[in-house]
Amino acid sequence: MRRPSLPAAALLLILAACTTVPDDTDDDPGSERWQPRPGLAWQWQLSGRLDTSVDVPVYDIDGFDHSEETVAALHHEGRKVICYLSTGAWEDWRPDAGEFPKSLLGRGNGWPGERWLDIRRTDVLEPLMAARIDLCRDKGFDAVEPDNMDGYQNRTGFPLTAADQLRYNRLIARLAQDRGMAVGLKNDLDQIPELVGDFDFAVNEQCAQYDECDALEPFVTAGKAVFHVEYELPTRRFCADSRRLKLSSLLKKYELGAWRRAC
Repeated sequence: MRRPSLPAAALLLILAACTTVPDDTDDDPGSERWQPRPGLAWQWQLSGRLDTSVDVPVYDIDGFDHSEETVAALHHEGRKVICYLSTGAWEDWRPDAGEFPKSLLGRGNGWPGERWLDIRRTDVLEPLMAARIDLCRDKGFDAVEPDNMDGYQNRTGFPLTAADQLRYNRLIARLAQDRGMAVGLKNDLDQIPELVGDFDFAVNEQCAQYDECDALEPFVTAGKAVFHVEYELPTRRFCADSRRLKLSSLLKKYELGAWRRAC
């Protein structure tokens, strides 16, 4: 989940210089699903008209908002495509929003129209999430980025435990991998030691700002990419450490449009 720590007006103040490093783009040819490696360059765009001109090998885009044709066009350019989904929070504008029982909906998570889900109710959530991940598979996505995967550390309105979160996160990982797609662990830094073996890569927001990036080392040590973004720090404040840790780091604006500065 993007951290809602700044008002919208302040987002326009994020400025930085840009430096680039070569990509490490090697895949594992023996794997049945994509296995992104550390240092792989990427673009993350969840709002606005999709800019396909960014010359990177990985795009992370919204699974509902983009078509099979868009995914195919990116593939034609030699790119892998990650399907963004919210798996731990309900979003009132999604086409399947009415299928979620009200009893599953908790507190707001800080973003308009979004509420935490009671992830203990896997009997109800598993078929709903399976249908969402089927959508990604049917559109041809290579991987899934499941968001809001750390509800147990937030005020959700439910008494979620670390064990509840581990169980749910592993369920989501299995649903994606059973469909031949890679899957990323979004944030949830405290559970990385227990989950690094279940996920194919990590996606992190603001580990540099909160001095947390070292917690992602198990993914890199395992040969798995860490796709990382900062919103409030200039690149000069985090790119050197990102290179040392082999993170795939970007500076983005909170709305996650096309604008980016890469390390």
